[in-house]
Amino acid sequence: MTEIIGVRFKAGGKQYYFDPMGLRVGNGQSVIVETGKGLEYGTCVRPNGFVNDEAVMQPLRPVVRLATQQDERQIAENRRKEKEALGICQKLIERHGLEMKLVQAEYSFDGSKIIFFFTAEGRVDFRALVKDLAGRFRTRIELRQIGVRDEARMLGGLGICGKPFCCAQFLDEFQPVSIKMAKVQNLSLNPTKISGTCGRLMCCLKYEQNAYEDAVKRCPKQESFVECPDGVGNVVSVDLLKERVKVRLEDSSEQPKSYRVSEIRVVRNGKGKRPEDYVAPPKAELEKLRYIPPEGEGQAALGGARNLSELLDQYLDQQGGQGASSQAGGSRSGSRRRRGGKREGQGQQQSGNATQAQPKQRQAPSKTDKTQAQAAPAEGAPSGERKRRRHRPHHRKPKPPAGGEQGNS
Repeated sequence: MTEIIGVRFKAGGKQYYFDPMGLRVGNGQSVIVETGKGLEYGTCVRPNGFVNDEAVMQPLRPVVRLATQQDERQIAENRRKEKEALGICQKLIERHGLEMKLVQAEYSFDGSKIIFFFTAEGRVDFRALVKDLAGRFRTRIELRQIGVRDEARMLGGLGICGKPFCCAQFLDEFQPVSIKMAKVQNLSLNPTKISGTCGRLMCCLKYEQNAYEDAVKRCPKQESFVECPDGVGNVVSVDLLKERVKVRLEDSSEQPKSYRVSEIRVVRNGKGKRPEDYVAPPKAELEKLRYIPPEGEGQAALGGARNLSELLDQYLDQQGGQGASSQAGGSRSGSRRRRGGKREGQGQQQSGNATQAQPKQRQAPSKTDKTQAQAAPAEGAPSGERKRRRHRPHHRKPKPPAGGEQGNS
């Protein structure tokens, strides 16, 4: 076993092991360590611990000391110089007319070297640029070309999920991602939906790939010939997350039915013809495949009701709680009744008024009669009143024949 501490030099960067040299370093403390580039400033992300000898590459680089206030001031000064160096390098790139995009400038801890990171579509001849930068800063200059994924890690930002980039937060290294992962997870193959801000496939496709591959082993493929409790048929769709399949039955013209994976028996997995010598088992044997939920699960699904009567009581209680909302919608239902004719109460009241108002003599129509005529016009109603209700053709009564009008007249 080897004692180590884990040190990270950038936020979201890779973690490296160092020999603590007897120092007790806590999580989040700043340290000065010795690297192949010289002394570097980093942050401890894993306190003192032991790992197997095979997990580290010997010899381990040592930890020089814990960071002091002077080291902190030196780091702050380097960050200020990096901003100035970035602007100067950008102007020189424009002067030389180079097709490259400058991403970041980084000073070493002791200021003996400056590294400029850039992206470009192809190779760039920047020898003249390096000479100008060395003459300007009087130090070692290194230009390093990186990919678009590394650019996204350095610059940071928000992904389509609304959270910061995974590569800038916790990913130590990039994992290979392929379009096959999107196919297995039944995702849209539209590049704009499965690609990140960097333009490459999203790293999060790798997170659940193992779970999907495990579910694929348990679920049948599409168009498989299977046996289910209601008969035999072909699988038309597979839901890997719920582990359910939809089966189109041979002896039924209805819509495909959904079953659990445990309720089906695969006869032929994948595309192909139905086996010639296959004989469907009897209905009683297929019915044994049906999933019967345990008693506790059924009671939980019914809200704890022991029988149908208790479930009915619960339903009626819920409907009673909605009585206020039903009364609030009474005006709307009343308006619907008026469309088809007059209300019951209103019709009885108006018919009583008409009986008391000497039906033998025809009098001038009152406001109530006008309202009643507008709500349900009689067969001999004037054409003007029928025109008002042309937007409701399903309520208009058929026009009486000419002979009937003469008889009434």
